[in-house]
This record gives sequence, structure tokens and C-alpha cells, in this order.
Amino acid sequence: MEIYTLLREFADSWMLLFLFVVFLGVVFWAFRPGSTKMYQDTANIPFRHDDKPAQSEEART
Repeated sequence: MEIYTLLREFADSWMLLFLFVVFLGVVFWAFRPGSTKMYQDTANIPFRHDDKPAQSEEART
């Protein structure tokens, strides 16, 4: 049996199953209970130190 044929059969069977299990793990990790607070905190990083509104064009010149 050639090495290519062996690797092809492995990729068609077990690697497909392995990658599907990894995909399910990633989906579960992203939508796990309790992760909403962490994602909202990360999404609000740009606004943490936003104490005053941005200046208008007239005020900058």
C-alpha cells in the first residue's frame, strides 16, 4: 500500500471525524453559558475611557 493511499484513507475517515469534534468543541466554547458577560466586556473595550464626546471639526481648528 502506498503512503499516499494510506494517508488519503486516514484523512477521509478519522481526520474528518476529528475535525468535526473540534468544530463542535469550538461552537460549544463560544456559546457556553456565562460567556456573554466576557464577550460584552471585550466588545466595550474601545469605549472604556470615553469620558467626553469627540470634538467637532470647527472646534479642532
